[in-house]
Amino acid sequence: MNPLTPSFTLIICTYKRAKSLLRLLKSVENQTLYPDRILIIDGSPDIETGEMLKENQFKNLDFFKVDENDRGLTRQRNFGIDQLKPDCEIVCFLDDDVILEKEYFKELLSTYHDKPEALAVSGYITNDADWQKVKDANEISMDYFNYDGWSRVEGSRFELRRKFGLAPDEAPGMMPDFSHGYSTAFLPPSNKIYEVEMLMGGISSYRTSIFKAYSFSENFEGYGLYEDADFSLRLASKGKLFVNTAARLEHHHDSAGRPEVFKYGKMVLRNGYYVWRVKYPNPTLKAKLKWHATALLLISVRLSNVLTSNQKKDAFFEASGRLSGWFSLFFNAPKPVNHQ
Repeated sequence: MNPLTPSFTLIICTYKRAKSLLRLLKSVENQTLYPDRILIIDGSPDIETGEMLKENQFKNLDFFKVDENDRGLTRQRNFGIDQLKPDCEIVCFLDDDVILEKEYFKELLSTYHDKPEALAVSGYITNDADWQKVKDANEISMDYFNYDGWSRVEGSRFELRRKFGLAPDEAPGMMPDFSHGYSTAFLPPSNKIYEVEMLMGGISSYRTSIFKAYSFSENFEGYGLYEDADFSLRLASKGKLFVNTAARLEHHHDSAGRPEVFKYGKMVLRNGYYVWRVKYPNPTLKAKLKWHATALLLISVRLSNVLTSNQKKDAFFEASGRLSGWFSLFFNAPKPVNHQ
């Protein structure tokens, strides 16, 4: 690999988001380091995305319209991997509803030079939280989440969990023995590189050599909630993963193509249980009790949103889906399988 300009391919798996995809591609076009190839893997049942790409030409772009057999996030990602050329050294994945800052790829790929042991690297979402630099340790408020000299609002759910002794006890991006940890969104905008074991799949990159042994699990059908956690946890057992907070982008959540809220709520519980058991196939009794207690606490919080939220119907059906997913674990718990 050339440490300064490695050969890299961008894969974007999309579903019924032509407008968001166009916005992303325009930000890619503005990059200081442009991909050698861009693969659009479209699972949409309509032709809107294909028509948009005919009207808007982008350099090095190949469009693939997949049928139902290859539709769904994990299947589309595996389909994209199969299209890579032998000389591709790094593959980058982006969700179709993000917007890149100009130096995104330059910063992201430089990580593989700075951290030659890296198997995978993700970028950093800048619009998830409002961070403040802490100048004096005495200024740090216990009501905030504080990490590496930075501070942000932690959120009422984590505050409530702390009161019940269920707060995460690992750094952001690392999974506690009872799961339910801090995501990489709790890493500060410090321009530093942090080691993690869970990446956000929609802003991730990988050495292509790993796909000789690993593939994205098709256990996660359709929307693929937490498939990125499953893949990165398996990969982290073999090598190191990093987040480069200088590789920046914005995530503008597009609701198009997402599952209905009851199904989403059920996926939160069942898929969350699955990835927990990927990392901890034989958790202790204490860890089991804490996992279930946290799950039930978060269900109650979501149910309380029926009274406090403007989207009362969504809150009710998502909470119902979570509760249904929790009950299903006692009769048909998902069992992790080896996808190496």
